[in-house]
Amino acid sequence: MLRLAEIALLLAPLAAFVAWRVSIASGGPSNLLLALAAIALCVLVATLIWLVDTEGLRRGAPYVPATVQDGRIVPGHAASQ
Repeated sequence: MLRLAEIALLLAPLAAFVAWRVSIASGGPSNLLLALAAIALCVLVATLIWLVDTEGLRRGAPYVPATVQDGRIVPGHAASQ
C-alpha cells in the first residue's frame, strides 16, 4: 500500500496541472472537477493517516537503522523490547 501512496503523491502535481490546463481552456473549473479534487484529497489524507497508524513505529519504541549483514540490507525497524 505504501508504494501506491508514493505513486499518488508523485503524480498529484501532474494531475493538478493537467486539470488546470483543461479547465482554463474551457472557461474555468467545473463543479464536478472541484468535487473530484476534494474527494481525491480526502482519500489521500485518509490513506496517509492509515499508513501512519498501521506501519508507523510505536510511541517510545527504539529505532534500529538499516544495516548490511552478510551482503544483505536489513531494513530499519523498531527494536523489540
